[in-house]
Amino acid sequence: MQLTLTGEYAIRAMIYLAGSADGSSFKISDVSSANEIPEKFLRKIISQLSSTGLIISQRGIGGGIKLGRPAESITPLEIIEAVEGDMALNKCLIDKDFCSNQRWCTVHTLWCEAQAKLKEILASKSIALLAKESEERKKKVLR
Repeated sequence: MQLTLTGEYAIRAMIYLAGSADGSSFKISDVSSANEIPEKFLRKIISQLSSTGLIISQRGIGGGIKLGRPAESITPLEIIEAVEGDMALNKCLIDKDFCSNQRWCTVHTLWCEAQAKLKEILASKSIALLAKESEERKKKVLR
């Protein structure tokens, strides 16, 4: 399985929003340009994130987008699943009828273990932590 640009861009946008400690709203165009995400594509992603409550989107004067929950409570796994759906490393993990050998297949067991570890890693950090780490790395690079 490969993470698509949708998942990558969603995580980048959420980390950007998490970088604002005061919960400020941002224009989609600003998030787009700061993260090198095509604005039209980002608008579709924002819609998906908004429908899951990860982002609050407000129209009109003074509107914009902001996190729907504290950044400390949002993980990359949640973001990916909001825009990509449930993760699966192999079709046999999605569709039980795909393979009749899964009761004894060691490869199936391997896929299950690998998927569990991947989800564990993606759920182990908050976007607040990732935003903080990102700022620290930027400071080191720009010195």
